[in-house]
Formats: sequence, C-alpha cells, structure tokens
Amino acid sequence: MAFTNRIAFITGAARGIGKAMATDIVTAGGSVVIADIDLAAAEGTVRGLPADRALAVECDVSNVTSVEAAVKIAVAAFGGLDVLINNAALHLMTWNRPVTTLTVDEWRQLMDVNVLGIVNCARACRPYLAQRPGAAVLNISSIAGFESYNAYGVSKLAVRGLTTALAKELAEDGIRVNALAPGAIDSENAMDELPSDLLTDLIQVKQLIKRQGTRADLVQAMRFLCSDTGSFITGETLIVGGGHPLRV
Repeated sequence: MAFTNRIAFITGAARGIGKAMATDIVTAGGSVVIADIDLAAAEGTVRGLPADRALAVECDVSNVTSVEAAVKIAVAAFGGLDVLINNAALHLMTWNRPVTTLTVDEWRQLMDVNVLGIVNCARACRPYLAQRPGAAVLNISSIAGFESYNAYGVSKLAVRGLTTALAKELAEDGIRVNALAPGAIDSENAMDELPSDLLTDLIQVKQLIKRQGTRADLVQAMRFLCSDTGSFITGETLIVGGGHPLRV
C-alpha cells in the first residue's frame, strides 16, 4: 500500500483528475484532504470515501488567506501532511486563446490560479511537509506547457519552471517536487468541452499511442512520483501524453 498512513492535500479535487487521485490514494491506504473552491462538490466527493480518511475543505488557491486556513484545518484533522498535489487550475477552451486576446484582468486571473496558486500552497504546506520523511509535491502541468501557443500553455510552461525552482528550494527540507504533463485525458470537463476534431487530431495524428488517455494513466504516474518508489526523482516533469510531444 503505497500511501499507508500518509496524508495528501489535493487542490481542485472535487471532480475530474483530482478526484481520481484522491480516490486512489485512499484505496492505497492514505488519507486525503479534498481542497476545492466548490465546497459542496468537495463534500460530495468525500461522501464516497471512508469518513475517517477524507476531509473536504473550501480553498481558493489564488487567495493566501483561504489557502492558509484550509491547510490549518487539514493539519488539525490529520496531524500533518505528507503530499501536496497542486491540481487546481483554469483550463480548457476559455483559456486556450491567443495571448493578446485575453484582457489584463483575465491574464491576472489565469496566473493567480495556475501559477501563484502553486506558490501559495507550497508556502503554506512546506512547514508540515518538512516534518515528514519522504514528503512530496506534485504539480499538474500540461502538454500545452511544451507547446506554449496560447495563454493557457504559457501558464503551464510557468508550472514547469516552478517545479524546478521549488525542487531546488525545498530540497533542504527533504521535500521532492515533480510535475505531470497530461495530454488528452478523459476527465468529464475535457470530454464535454474539447472539440471532437481537436481530440481526433491529437490522438490519431500527433500521438504515437493511438488511444484516449485516461485518469488511470495519470493516477499510476502520480503513485510513482509521490510515493517512495520515486524517492530518487525531483525537479522533473513527466509527460503522460501517449508519445506527444516528443522531446530530447
């Protein structure tokens, strides 16, 4: 059981990829804090998990006060933190737009959530992670961060940069920091919103593995990077995208 007696704080975990990761961590013996701006949805997710190993907290990652309050509630409930998964983000077609088409306020909103949200959570969780052997942080980037052709891609490129910067900074506390860069994954929102021609091009033309990516694919990668199995890896971004994009 890779997460036995370990506690994970997961942002944006009320649904989609974050929910899949939270569910898997509980299955693997751990406890989870479902930290989400939508408290009602977070509570709904918790109702499907063992009551003594799952907690819902309201958390707006762009707001320092909200993050600090959520982390304090989590630590009071479980006694500490072993894993931070920075999953909350603004994404999909609203933000997959040319950089000059976003207003200044939209840019600030995007960066406040996708970039500064990670900084806020890392800062708040660091003292507690530092107390635990094998502590790990996992940031969720995107293959868009390797093909930064729009505003969303730029924000996810910044996540890759944050991952290396935090890996170096938090190493002194024994905390590893890595990232996942998902490709076409079958989360509910992505399947509802992404145009079918875009998905077909990505899967059938660009990917080397010609199938839809699944949340299970990401969960397995998360297990590897957040458990002791990946204890000699830090500062890396792992693409989970069926062979796209390739890099040397």
